[in-house]
Amino acid sequence: MSADGLLLVLVFALCGAGALAGVFVPERHHPTLLAWFGSLAALAALWLSADELRSGHVFTAELWRLGTLATLSVSFDHLSGLFLLVAAVVVLASSVFSKSYLCRYLGHHSLKAFTAWYLLLFASIVLILIADDAVLFLLAWETMSITSYLLVTFENQRDDSSRAAFLMLAMGEAGFMAVLVAFLILGAAAGSVDFSALRTGAANLAPAARWLIFLLTFFGFGVKAGLVPLNSWLPRAHPAAPANVSAILSAVILNLGIYGIVRFNLDLAPFNAVGAGVIVLIVGTTSALVGILYATTENDLKAMLAHSSIENIGIVTAGLGAGLLFEAYGRSVLSGIAFIAAFYHMTNHSAYKALLFLGAGTVDDRAGTRDLNRLGGLIRVLPWTAGAVLIGALSIAALPPFNGFVSEWLTLQALLRSAELSSIPVKILFALCGAGLALTAALAVTCFVKMFAMGFLGVSRSTGAANAVEARATSIVPMLCLAVLCLLLGILPTYVIPALGHTLQPWVGTGSDALVPPFFNASAGHATLPPAFVADFHDIGAQMGQHALPGRGLVVMHRGGAANPVIFAMSTSYMLPVLAGLLLLTYLIVRRWLTRARRKARRERWDGGLRRLLPEMTYTATGFSNPVRVIFDAIFRPTTVEDTSRTVAEHFQLAIRRERQTVHIVDRLLLQPLRNCVVNLARGLAMMHRGHINAYSAYVLIAVLLALTAGLVVIALGR
Repeated sequence: MSADGLLLVLVFALCGAGALAGVFVPERHHPTLLAWFGSLAALAALWLSADELRSGHVFTAELWRLGTLATLSVSFDHLSGLFLLVAAVVVLASSVFSKSYLCRYLGHHSLKAFTAWYLLLFASIVLILIADDAVLFLLAWETMSITSYLLVTFENQRDDSSRAAFLMLAMGEAGFMAVLVAFLILGAAAGSVDFSALRTGAANLAPAARWLIFLLTFFGFGVKAGLVPLNSWLPRAHPAAPANVSAILSAVILNLGIYGIVRFNLDLAPFNAVGAGVIVLIVGTTSALVGILYATTENDLKAMLAHSSIENIGIVTAGLGAGLLFEAYGRSVLSGIAFIAAFYHMTNHSAYKALLFLGAGTVDDRAGTRDLNRLGGLIRVLPWTAGAVLIGALSIAALPPFNGFVSEWLTLQALLRSAELSSIPVKILFALCGAGLALTAALAVTCFVKMFAMGFLGVSRSTGAANAVEARATSIVPMLCLAVLCLLLGILPTYVIPALGHTLQPWVGTGSDALVPPFFNASAGHATLPPAFVADFHDIGAQMGQHALPGRGLVVMHRGGAANPVIFAMSTSYMLPVLAGLLLLTYLIVRRWLTRARRKARRERWDGGLRRLLPEMTYTATGFSNPVRVIFDAIFRPTTVEDTSRTVAEHFQLAIRRERQTVHIVDRLLLQPLRNCVVNLARGLAMMHRGHINAYSAYVLIAVLLALTAGLVVIALGR
């Protein structure tokens, strides 16, 4: 057996051994048990994926035959390696975090069951990514769905956990059935369910069958990815799960939906129709905008992050849609750039969203609440957590030099290249979607400024927030490692983009070469750059570090023609020292010069004549996001469910109570009308059940007459 095969066996062996050992180990040792086995399995998967991506070797193996039905087999290619690498990093951080976090459940819930489901979930994720036939893929997918359900409903004493888990399972099963039908259609054309046979058989599909498979897989996998309008489960399930599970759900499970869409529509049954790209681009942009609107107005920390996951997966999907459109118009370089931006953003989202969910779990554990209106001042009592969450907030808000900025900037730049297309309607669509994503980016800054300011700055607005104590090292270290990863992914794009280009070579073409010109002399292809082009950018530092650093350069740049040699360019590698220098200069000017001659005196702050400023008098998260509610009131459409007041002598009001409830736009426009139709149909059918024998006899007679009429019509047409 090869080294890759041994590592793969080791991953499954560690997951199985950990789940089995949990049966015999006392409950109090389960946090340590899960941390060790989960971390070791994640490290083995990390090693496996990194080795595959580095060597480029595709590992394949047959497991066993299921009679004449199928041969269960596994294959580990570049696409599997990328998704497994991301999953392993997140599971590693979540497993270490579990060491101290799970102690809160001792004596309240069964950690033996939690350990088994957690490790089985990771094993099913690995199996999904390496499955090389439809049967194994669907079995692994169903296992992943069931174990996710069991982990979300872990705190089964809470009604919201059970309802959220059931909704997630029900919608996931609907998506599963759609994918199953797509596999059956493709398998019937190929005569087999092996992925290699499916790739061959896809060439013989009729256009109608291709469209049907695309729609079934895009929306079937879109349920798991949380795309609008199939996202109702996500903002309910993620907040209900424990924080370490929420991190995996958002940073790994959502990626599996993207993996399914890509694996099916770019690999097994490629579909390059313009209409398909239009659908993907519109759904992605809509998901991004709707997700960030609800995230901005949400006050529950985990619910805010869940809505934000919809936004980020929407950005990824929009990048995929742009890539499909460029590919349909024969613009392979632009298609490659869009695909790289999409996969880059998916990787970035996994890093900072796992960090933020672990941070939210720490806040909930230490302060006893996730309500931003009851937090505040946590930076003084949770300094390490606050520092890590700040980096996560800056990353997800797409501020340089962190990773979110690079991938969102690349996505917007890719959309702007629609100017090279010939179709006016498609150009208009790109312009509208680009404006929607730009608005999404602006609202993301508002959202996460609110999150950090209301949660970690200002005064404490509850006793739990004021008395919080910093978490233990096993909780802090994984968050700090993820924070460092967010920074590295941000300042080293010229290393990440070629790696993504190499990994996704069958789909992205020459996109990475078009983005990172070989400015360093040691790089292959440096000699192909025009001397005048190199000379022009030598003076602004494009070749800085060429004698000390490996790689192609430190500038991300899309080259044009002679008239316009640079279409767009950026370097977060240079931004880091410049921003650090500006911050240091600002500090020196303010602290060492402007305030040097001033005498300092510490006294009580002036609070408008009040003896003490109460927490209830401070600015709240609700007030911060209220302008967004007002501006986008047509989308939120809140309804007043209670409006009462207490008065004295019918004139002087003592108290006013007004409670407003917001129904999600997807529920209001799609699910509620569907529900009303079903209820009205059921009521109409119920009218038939009157209990009169004469009515039932009439129904039978009418049915017989209709059947006879239909038969006569068929006979007449046959003649």
